[in-house]
Amino acid sequence: MAFNYDEYLRVEKMPTLWCWGCGDGVILKSIIRAIDAVGWNMDDVCLVSGIGCSGRMSSYVNCNTVHTTHGRTLAYATGIKLANPDKHVIVVSGDGDSTAIGGNHTIHACRRNIDINHIIVNNFIYGLTNSQTSPTTPKGFWTVTAPGGNFDNQFDICELAMAAGASFVARESVLEPKRIEKVLIEGFKHKGFSLFDINSNCHVNLGRKNKMIEATDMLKWLGSRVVPKHKYEALSEEEKKDKFPTGVLKQDESAKEYCEAYAEYKAKVTAPKKK
Repeated sequence: MAFNYDEYLRVEKMPTLWCWGCGDGVILKSIIRAIDAVGWNMDDVCLVSGIGCSGRMSSYVNCNTVHTTHGRTLAYATGIKLANPDKHVIVVSGDGDSTAIGGNHTIHACRRNIDINHIIVNNFIYGLTNSQTSPTTPKGFWTVTAPGGNFDNQFDICELAMAAGASFVARESVLEPKRIEKVLIEGFKHKGFSLFDINSNCHVNLGRKNKMIEATDMLKWLGSRVVPKHKYEALSEEEKKDKFPTGVLKQDESAKEYCEAYAEYKAKVTAPKKK
């Protein structure tokens, strides 16, 4: 039986504004299927998005939604979650939105371990604003801001999140929608900060400007960079160069969740003082 997406979408907003073949559509469908699988009521879900192509995500999902300013998705989402700890908060933002202008918010949301699901659409470029270098743009790639080829080092988003204290970290690519759905389900069930680095394609503003003429060329490039975790761990250090493991990379169920810690602290400081 075909999955009915209509009950989860604002169908009057269809079709989307994304370029044909954009990975954002794959990620949108994976999010919806994961929400359905965990059985969340859409009235109890809030999806927060930022600026960039992925910022349109909040326009299309039929739940509580907030479209925020650039880099501030997690700041808004933290306030929403602290005010409504029984609700399910999902953040969708791009690699630039999450690790450049919003990088500090990402670090501290990981550190706090607040129960938010942060989905980073990592397409290695500022796609909406016409191809500026982002913190994940590979070395040597042409961008508007590095026409001689990017010379900056890349962030490994998952390594950054794990070091900052996120208790659930996963990576997948739009080549494997069912695997995206699987890690989203696991992360949605997790109590604590869940970060998902979803490698996606911007074949218009990254691919074709870097000699990947067809959309499928960029998908092949994506596939050459990601390796399932168990296979990655068997590689030599030389073979691991420019490769990234996929799957669940960290899952710590023992870490204290921030809303619970805040409630305990609030009770402590507001309790009547003993005479």
